[in-house]
Amino acid sequence: MIREDEVYRIGLLTKTHGVSGELCMTFTDDVFDRVEAEYLICRMDGILVPFFMEEYRFKNDTAALVKFEGIDTEAQARRMAGVEVYFPKSLAGDRLDGEYTWSYFTGFTVVDVCHGELGIVDRVDDTTMNVLFEVVTPSGDDLLIPVSEELIDDIDHKNRKIYMTLPDGLLDLDGREE
Repeated sequence: MIREDEVYRIGLLTKTHGVSGELCMTFTDDVFDRVEAEYLICRMDGILVPFFMEEYRFKNDTAALVKFEGIDTEAQARRMAGVEVYFPKSLAGDRLDGEYTWSYFTGFTVVDVCHGELGIVDRVDDTTMNVLFEVVTPSGDDLLIPVSEELIDDIDHKNRKIYMTLPDGLLDLDGREE
């Protein structure tokens, strides 16, 4: 069985494409292309399931058309629309091209030097030049935290924690009470 801590989220199957079982996948990390993966992992009914890729091709910088083995009709593909896509950390390794991808940190707990644990990285927004961690706090609120190597003090991969020193007042701007 594939466990949550063995994978990280890289995208979403958004809709079908054509009648032969192809799906459009929006992605935040193209690791599946950089390491020539044979499969992707999809969350089906709450369970992480590997799906082997027959082929894929890029539509643009954030979307690809994917054809999975055994998904050969539009009806079969339609059942997969809206499914989250994950990638195994074991295939990605700790580092890719000498750098961590920001999406790798999905699921990590953000700990600020002054405020302590802020919450868990739910998503990474890299649609603009300023990458943001979308953090869900224990109370269920959302925080947007700028991602910058200068703000990161340490990374504990084993315990999945990112230690940061955030600028004074940043959390106040996001509506967080001190």
